[in-house]
Amino acid sequence: MSFRPAAAAALALTTVVGLAAYLWPFFAAPSFSAGYGQNAPWLFAALLGLLALVVLAEVTANGLDAKTVAVLGVLAAAGGALRVLSAGTAGLEPIFVILVLGGRVLGRSMGFLMGCLAMLAGAFLTAGIGPWLPFQMLGAGWVALGAALLPRARGKAELALLAAYGACAGFAYGALLNLWFWPFLSPGAAPTGAGFVPGDSPAANAVHYGVFYLATSLGWDVPRAVLTAALVLVAGRPILATLRRAVRRAAFDEVARFD
Repeated sequence: MSFRPAAAAALALTTVVGLAAYLWPFFAAPSFSAGYGQNAPWLFAALLGLLALVVLAEVTANGLDAKTVAVLGVLAAAGGALRVLSAGTAGLEPIFVILVLGGRVLGRSMGFLMGCLAMLAGAFLTAGIGPWLPFQMLGAGWVALGAALLPRARGKAELALLAAYGACAGFAYGALLNLWFWPFLSPGAAPTGAGFVPGDSPAANAVHYGVFYLATSLGWDVPRAVLTAALVLVAGRPILATLRRAVRRAAFDEVARFD
């Protein structure tokens, strides 16, 4: 995918806003209140606006055509359908194979959009709409974006690279998503030594969070990582070939002729 400055700037802005939404409690003043965690609807509205900005940047840079839009829509719908099969049950989330392979084919901006829209579609299909949704959308978008940013490779080397990335992304997604609620847990809800302490240094709270992750989340993230890597290795080659053919060779502009 070619580098488009406007789209890259819009994507960078979205990423900065998203990271701020996840990490701001670590840098909050000692007067931090758990009530601040109720601001997720505002983040959702801001995220939708930023996604629209990414699309506008792609349109103005001529980065969107009928083939890309069609593949984007199909992948978002497929991701939503896979979300229905297992909405995070025991950490098993086959949607991640779509995020990794789709992001690899679509590229940076379109991959990020695909991840966000797939998670949004899955939320509508599973009645999973809540304050966690904008954070899930950002996490899924970043998983797809990361796949697009991986170095070039071919054949078995590419599959191995994507499988390793899928496993790492499975852990990273779980570790990141916990941050939408962990700072706002009521006192005593987290294991001893694993709660967020308002006013503590970011390093100290990072240690507390590490304890929380190991005690509560790691067991859910291992199945996600293993399943994602396995599905990429098993189904990655035909899916990549099909998606790349659809993006590059589909004759959407063919003129209809009537004899």
